[in-house]
Amino acid sequence: MCRPIYVYVLSHPKGLTVTQSPAPEPTPPSPVPATAAATGAVADTASETGPAPLTPAPAPAPETAAEPGGDAATLTPAQAFDALYAFCAPALVRQAFLLTGRRELARESVERAFQLAWQRWPEVARDPDPAGWVRAATYDYALSPWHRLRPRLRHSEPSPADAFSRTLLDALLKLPPPYRRALLLYDGVGLGLPETAAETEASTPATANRLLHARAAVATRLPELANPEELHRRMAELASLERLRAAKPPAVRTDSERRARLWTRAAIAFTVALIGTTALTLRTAPTHYEPPVSPGGTVQGVPPKVAPGSLSQGELALRAKLRQGMASGPERLVPQPR
Repeated sequence: MCRPIYVYVLSHPKGLTVTQSPAPEPTPPSPVPATAAATGAVADTASETGPAPLTPAPAPAPETAAEPGGDAATLTPAQAFDALYAFCAPALVRQAFLLTGRRELARESVERAFQLAWQRWPEVARDPDPAGWVRAATYDYALSPWHRLRPRLRHSEPSPADAFSRTLLDALLKLPPPYRRALLLYDGVGLGLPETAAETEASTPATANRLLHARAAVATRLPELANPEELHRRMAELASLERLRAAKPPAVRTDSERRARLWTRAAIAFTVALIGTTALTLRTAPTHYEPPVSPGGTVQGVPPKVAPGSLSQGELALRAKLRQGMASGPERLVPQPR
């Protein structure tokens, strides 16, 4: 497993005192099983003789707790995180590139995964496989379906110059995300079938079927990759062609803390707004029951209102006569003072 100096259990939040154990006696090399690679690290750069392997370098000798009076160094959480990041980030960037085919998204996936790991560092530090925890977070973010809604990710990036590598990358990207993930973990990283099933959160038979279908789909496009060993080698070559660099560990930790502060402030602002809205509602809401006004009814026997119509000829003549004789009419109509 990918567990060198960063094997750090946060039973002591202030730090853990460790010392390096004496160097072991040299032993003859022995073959490493395929399941020994937990990170499936793709080497940073290809060697002069060929592509770098997908498996990480052997972990150093385990470290033991320092005895009183011995030479000791304090391993802080930041140092443990930086060691984990330096060991696993370069390989995870290349694995994320094989998953997404996008260089910028691959770097972003690794950075976001490590930012999440730093926010949950006590949990990650106590995990039996911190590298596997970060790898799962990287894969989840890289394969998120929400990325297709981002405008800057709608345009394709330049493909590899090599025709074979371009065809292999296209064949990988045409696979469904669960198949692609299972194929990379099993044939690229080198995990066993049970470990692959556990990381993909699927049953072992379902994972085996995904692997068979993924291999068949790739072999249809590239028949020479029907051999799993050749597929592993070609995937390593494809990952080694890209010069992908990850951010520095301090920058990742700073971004993680800034993002955590931003979300905390947003949560506080939302809570304050919710409390204010609730208080305003309680202040303006009625305090007693107000019965609704019953709808009005029609009153029977009342003649409807009618607008006055035009005057007839007789009415017009009468009106004219009254207007003429009102001021100089008979005495009975206009009384005279005595």
